[in-house]
Amino acid sequence: MNDDNRNADIALIKRILPHRYPFLLVDKVVDINGFNNATGLKNITFNEPQFQGHFPNTPIMPGIMIVEAMAQTAAVMVGVGLNFIDKEMLIYFMAIDKCKFRRKVIPGDQLIMKLKTLRGQPGSKVWKFYGEATVHGEMAAEAEFSAMMDLNSTGE
Repeated sequence: MNDDNRNADIALIKRILPHRYPFLLVDKVVDINGFNNATGLKNITFNEPQFQGHFPNTPIMPGIMIVEAMAQTAAVMVGVGLNFIDKEMLIYFMAIDKCKFRRKVIPGDQLIMKLKTLRGQPGSKVWKFYGEATVHGEMAAEAEFSAMMDLNSTGE
């Protein structure tokens, strides 16, 4: 595996992202190409807590959680690309633009998230991404979003 094309399993994802259950929303990131693009995978299961209330008789993954899963995929991509492994990276949403939802995402689906960096480079704290989330090749959601990514300088 070379640095230009890497995969991140759940163990590596947890070494990059501060998120934990129930808010860790990406299971695997594949085809990481530096900090340029990557593909995230999220297996949707009925036992996830959001389905207790959204909606009990017709479980649908909330759209904002799909966007959050795309953002987590982007953060893993940057974390791997910039070697932010075990560095306590902090991530903050700054903007969500051009967001559209096209298809329901339900238990049993696998969400495939393709992410591309629109703006950001080593040394940048503010990054902008474009993401598409699909299920069975059908567009479920797309968005542009910005996030600030920084290493935790407080040591906490």
